[in-house]
Amino acid sequence: MSIVTLNDRGVRSVSAFGSLNTGSMIFIKKLTASSSGTLSFVNGASSVVLDSTYKEYVFTFKDIHAGTDSVQLTFNMSIDAGSNYNVTKTTSAFYAEQNEAGSDTGLAYNTSRDLAQSTAFQTIFMNVGSDNDQCNVGFLHLFNPSSTTFVKHFITRGSEYQAGNYATSSFIAGYGNTTSAVDAVQFKMSSGNIDAGDICLYGIL
Repeated sequence: MSIVTLNDRGVRSVSAFGSLNTGSMIFIKKLTASSSGTLSFVNGASSVVLDSTYKEYVFTFKDIHAGTDSVQLTFNMSIDAGSNYNVTKTTSAFYAEQNEAGSDTGLAYNTSRDLAQSTAFQTIFMNVGSDNDQCNVGFLHLFNPSSTTFVKHFITRGSEYQAGNYATSSFIAGYGNTTSAVDAVQFKMSSGNIDAGDICLYGIL
């Protein structure tokens, strides 16, 4: 038996070091947008893993560019392998922003981007710009989607070059109010397509 000290200063005894979680991100799948109406990650399809293999999953967004100006990147979850993306959600949303001229700043709760027991798609990025140099980056953490006991919590964080030339930091979190296993996640713009960009899925050990 070995004794190890963890970062939280706690001490644990383990019979083998392999029994400790490493916290490593394990790459699963990358989808690249090319004037795409939707990008969908469905467990068991096209090498996607979204089940009890991991208790935490992370989607990363790299240089997401919109085909239409001033739209939202949104997502929804499915409990039937992507036949329907309509999980009921309750969420909160706030942002901080500043324009390029430095003449307008803001920090506010955004009631137009939250949901209260709604099956609608949840906003991730707000007011995405379509200028050639505008894009958005960030991540979505989805926790224990395979649980059949608890609701499905998620956290999103974004850095955005918005329509109107604003730098915006967005913070959105909430839960899918279902005790069924979530086995698929879909991303799309509120209008038009995802012109370009990568969405990658990782599992957390």
